[in-house]
Amino acid sequence: MEARNADLRALIRTIPDFPKPGIQFRDITTLLLDARGFASSVERLASGLGTTPDLIAGIEARGFVFAAALAQRLGTGLLLIRKGGKLPGATIAEDYALEYGTDRLAMHVDACAPGATVHLVDDLIATGGSALAAVRLIRRAGAELAGASFVIDLPSLGGAERVRSEGVEIRALLSFPGH
Repeated sequence: MEARNADLRALIRTIPDFPKPGIQFRDITTLLLDARGFASSVERLASGLGTTPDLIAGIEARGFVFAAALAQRLGTGLLLIRKGGKLPGATIAEDYALEYGTDRLAMHVDACAPGATVHLVDDLIATGGSALAAVRLIRRAGAELAGASFVIDLPSLGGAERVRSEGVEIRALLSFPGH
């Protein structure tokens, strides 16, 4: 899959030492600026799905971009997984670990029906904290997780393996070494 996506790799900018020294930030905004590249990334995410799920779930914020485009492409609904405190209705929430502290993801309690199939989408998987929190939320709602897709995987940080260990099929269009 990596060789097939070399054109997408060329559209992703690396910014060294952001947000702190030693981090190689993989900036997808340059991919989003390229109409063909963005459309191709959505098509490739779609082509990797076996059956069409009931919902595509996106994690705030950059995951919303790819999830919304993929949901529209597949003709499915869009489930928003937001940062804690941003949804107006009754919610369920999951805390997850950050390098220095914790954060929280939430979704409306009625966002998906029990038994619905949901495919999770985000721009990047690093340590897997937010993806695991999203997986837990989807499962707590009684939905079936059909899998998860990412534009970028940072395998050295172990996130994809952590999510796979929870029984979730993971795919990524690209992987980059390091942080």
